Amino acid sequence: MAEAPQQEQQQEKEEEEEEQQQQQLPSSVETTEPDEGSEEPNEVVKTARPLLSMRSMSTMSSVDPDDDYPNMIVYRKIEDIVTRIQDETDGVPIRTVKSFMTKIPSVVTGTDIVQWLMKNLSVEDAAEAMHIGSLIAAQGYFFPISDHILCLKDDGTLYRFQAPYFWPSNCWEPENTDYAIYLCKRTMQNKTRLELADYEAENLARLQRAFARKWEFIYMQAEAQVKIDRKKDKTERKILDTQERAFWDVHRPVPGCVNTTEMDIRKCRRMKNPHRVKKSVYGVVEEGTQSQSPIHTLLHHCRKGTKEDVEKEILFLNTQLDRHCLKMSKVADSLITYTVQFMEYDPFVTTPEPSNPWVSDEPSLWDLDMSKEPNQQRVKKWGFSLDEALKDPAGQDLFLKFLESEFSSENLRFWLAVQGLKRVPQLDVAQRVQDIWAEFLAEGAPSTINLDSHSYEITSQNLKDPGRYSYEDAQDHIYKLMKSDSYPRFLRSNVYQDLLMARKKPETEQGRRTSLEKFTRSMGKSLTGKRLTGLMQSS
Repeated sequence: MAEAPQQEQQQEKEEEEEEQQQQQLPSSVETTEPDEGSEEPNEVVKTARPLLSMRSMSTMSSVDPDDDYPNMIVYRKIEDIVTRIQDETDGVPIRTVKSFMTKIPSVVTGTDIVQWLMKNLSVEDAAEAMHIGSLIAAQGYFFPISDHILCLKDDGTLYRFQAPYFWPSNCWEPENTDYAIYLCKRTMQNKTRLELADYEAENLARLQRAFARKWEFIYMQAEAQVKIDRKKDKTERKILDTQERAFWDVHRPVPGCVNTTEMDIRKCRRMKNPHRVKKSVYGVVEEGTQSQSPIHTLLHHCRKGTKEDVEKEILFLNTQLDRHCLKMSKVADSLITYTVQFMEYDPFVTTPEPSNPWVSDEPSLWDLDMSKEPNQQRVKKWGFSLDEALKDPAGQDLFLKFLESEFSSENLRFWLAVQGLKRVPQLDVAQRVQDIWAEFLAEGAPSTINLDSHSYEITSQNLKDPGRYSYEDAQDHIYKLMKSDSYPRFLRSNVYQDLLMARKKPETEQGRRTSLEKFTRSMGKSLTGKRLTGLMQSS
């Protein structure tokens, strides 16, 4: 961080800004509260001020201002506000707070930030100012020094500004290995001040299992960083530790907090440079040095591709060609067909008879749906799919009778037994699994089902540790067998067709009667109304 201003001193404009900052240094010293007999506060201000200085200290040279990063406009606006807050004259005074035994350098209170936002951003409501400050804090531009939750409170809570090096405008995409190095480093430092939280300890254990093969390398990296940190000034080390912790609170937030670094897919589609080189917290990551997630896998490299790269790309494209993809037109057609098919069964689209239970609170429609004598709508619905026939108890019974006439009822009884297995108490699961095996799959079983060898082997292995889903593969095989073979014959059978026509005729006649009755009633009402009108006029 000390090398950044030295590189920027080569430009004439930045030299003038630096001279102005040096002229303003005495005023910054006056805002601190020096401790008698100690020169530490003066050193704190001199070391902390360049760390929190103007945006010239940020790594602007590493990020192209014209870069089409989706959130860059928002970041620039936030950074302008943060720069104004840290201004020497018109900003919030950054001070060193003395406690009983220690001093806390370079902090501000939440009340100071809220008051500044209300004054300089023309905000009249304190709650609105707190909301704006919480949005800025969620991006990691300032943070509470004693809490992992990044939000702004209008009280005496102490906050510290983030170093420009860690600003999100630098397009950080930290890897899990960086997070593992950071957590491992925390375990080697002052445990009273940098003790891991519960969720951080769980993350460390998970990362240790995931990176078991290269954990020695991660440990060595953390150990080397600890040695470098110990050579720094104590006050500077405290500030940098909190800033690094706040950086990871943004990129690896506390469970339950919103991750502000997640990218909206619509913004990603607008990116003109999606193949930007990924940046690590501790340096630029070279291609191939770290494993990348499938989302960040680069298909086209900026550098000239080698023969191996071309072969990998060809393999990837061939894999994509083999994938089963549906055209949007076919998806839309299937959705329209489904909607039209089930439209008359939706009480909000088609007014049901006798009444809509969601509107009138009368459960008569539900009682009709659960009755043993199905109406024409229910019988018609059985022809949509095997699922609809098995959902209805009356349809399930009729399908079972049809299978009994074809001497294949054991398939449906096995399927129903497995469905019932998923709902029995846990104590009875093991015994029920053995009963199903003895009835349908064991040698000499009374109701043997036709199961292929692959599903039979998987089911046999599952019985070594019996559970509710031990027969999952066998059940899927039997269901597909009934769907492709027995169910089409059921729809063509006289049992189903006769029931469908029998339910259709009475309802048609009843519908004609009800329509005639409605017409008669309406005519009677109109005649009665005309008579009453004539009597009133005559009187």
